[in-house]
Amino acid sequence: MPESIQKTRKVALVTGGNKGIGFEVGRQLGRAGFLVLLGARNQKLGDAAAAKLREEGSEARAILLDLSSTETITKAAERIASEHEHLDVLVNNAAIVDPADGPPSKADISAVRRTFETNFFATLEVTQAMLPLIRKSEAGRIVNVSSGLGSLTLHSDPNWKYAPYKILGYCASKAALNMMTVQLAYELRDTAIKVNAADPGYTATDLNQHRGTQTVEEGASETVRLALLGADGPTGGFFERSGPEPW
Repeated sequence: MPESIQKTRKVALVTGGNKGIGFEVGRQLGRAGFLVLLGARNQKLGDAAAAKLREEGSEARAILLDLSSTETITKAAERIASEHEHLDVLVNNAAIVDPADGPPSKADISAVRRTFETNFFATLEVTQAMLPLIRKSEAGRIVNVSSGLGSLTLHSDPNWKYAPYKILGYCASKAALNMMTVQLAYELRDTAIKVNAADPGYTATDLNQHRGTQTVEEGASETVRLALLGADGPTGGFFERSGPEPW
């Protein structure tokens, strides 16, 4: 692609983009005309995923982005700045569930810390690294892939169908991500950038050993909608496919 076109085309970065919901988000954004950067901690897996999207007709590339490595986050931002000069969409999708996580009385403290390091602290670090590039977009979009399990309101309802799922590290890290969403949206309220959180729903992915009841296409749909919001769209919200989600 000629350099002049490369630096004017809309660019989207999806963390954890080589599989699952992240890959499907990348696929749908590629179909919408974006140049898609699939963030992956394994370059070979990222390259294979990007090649698959190119075979389908999208413009896609892999970019090394390991949320446990500040160096890869910094280099990814530098590469995007050098090759594209801006970023239109950031989808913070990458997340983990630690098998040693659990309810407050039993959760392994190290597991809770590991989960927060990826799901919150590293996601914040990625966002801060990419924000200068998003500010150069005419209408930047940041979508934080959260979870209904991050909702304090839903967890306080004993009749909620997922009430038994008290996985402290994961749930609390997503609640923290929701707080980041609200505060960043407020901070950027006078700009054209919109920041929202998406609840994909219980989707069959590696994260839950494919026990989820939704397809990845269904799980990706709300994130994609928020990534493609028009100028009149909301900011600072938490949404699932059926509408707003309670905090």
